Amino acid sequence: MDDKDPGDVIATDSVEKDDRKNLIVRKVWKLNIKDILTWELVKTVAMSQCLASLICGTAVTSQYLASDYHVDTPMLQSFMSYALLCLTYTTALLFRTGDGNIFQILKKRWWKYFLLGLVDVEANYTVVKAYQYTTLTSIQLLDCFVIPVVMILSWWFLKTCYRPIHYISVFICLLGVGAMVGADLLAGRDQGSTSDILLGDGLVLLSASLYAVSNVCQEYTVKHLSRVEFLGMIGLFGTLISGIQLGIVEHRNMANIQWDWRIALLFAAYGLCMYTLYSCMPIVVKKTSATAVNLSLLTADLFSLFCGLFLFHYTFSGLYIVSLVVILIGFIAFNTVATTSKPANPSGREENVHDNPDDTISKQEVVVTVQEEVKNEHTEGEGPGLTWRDRTKNEEIPAEGRSTKM
Repeated sequence: MDDKDPGDVIATDSVEKDDRKNLIVRKVWKLNIKDILTWELVKTVAMSQCLASLICGTAVTSQYLASDYHVDTPMLQSFMSYALLCLTYTTALLFRTGDGNIFQILKKRWWKYFLLGLVDVEANYTVVKAYQYTTLTSIQLLDCFVIPVVMILSWWFLKTCYRPIHYISVFICLLGVGAMVGADLLAGRDQGSTSDILLGDGLVLLSASLYAVSNVCQEYTVKHLSRVEFLGMIGLFGTLISGIQLGIVEHRNMANIQWDWRIALLFAAYGLCMYTLYSCMPIVVKKTSATAVNLSLLTADLFSLFCGLFLFHYTFSGLYIVSLVVILIGFIAFNTVATTSKPANPSGREENVHDNPDDTISKQEVVVTVQEEVKNEHTEGEGPGLTWRDRTKNEEIPAEGRSTKM
């Protein structure tokens, strides 16, 4: 074997690097805005911002209930939305046949949906409870913890592969959140209690982790089972769990509500917004991913702030516009490149990471060529026991029965 001159190797490597750089430059130069802003991406952005507007609706109605009517019943509001899901989607499962019937689902995996319902209910409850102990700024910042947790869980359980553009996009979105928090501080909107900041921050982190688990489970269910099954089971177990918790922790607050048509209307608006949010989110999750949906929901606080400018007389800051634009840029960049799943190894054996696929293909082609040449050198009368050895599989194959398929 001839020895290669190290200088030639270095020169070859530099040429290959230059070729790669030139290829990247040509791709960037030829990049067309139409290749990025496709119709599917526009629909995804529009749908995700509709979800953010629904969250804004729940925030505004909750703010009115708390500030104008002194109603503090977050579990009652959650119970209403779960009850609506149960009435529609759980009832739909009752009329299904086969494996999609509710009794078959409960027989196979009732305990999984019970845990998922518990996680979802407590995620909603703990984030509302955190407002009693910490500030709005801390909640807005720490609530972003859901995004890295979702990415880790998706990578671990769903085998999702992220590319560098996805990490850069997440960083851009978090910069937008930082701009929003800065605008809040400049406008003097650092609201909330400071009675026990450490406990409140811990509740926010717990809520973000629970939301991440719920969203990843939702992504798996809607992509591998069905949207109706997920919503029906969440509605069933969410209603049971939130109903029990409602009777334990909020029965006094419910008794103190001074009901009138305005309070009833606010409760109805909250319930419809949350019901629509739960119904539509699986559609967007199925089209994108749980991570992308959580990135899009970062704009919900900004929508609430814009509504607060007119409804609650908040102070406007130009950083709110900057924050909205930055978050949308990060979200669009995240969705321009689709995430992929790690392919499963059907043989169940680990692949040798040191093997070069090109070398393997070359070995197979050489072996097949040698086999064909040996076959051509022999006539039909030279014995039926003639065999060829396939070095890629380390086995002998009879001449008459050897297949020519790769």
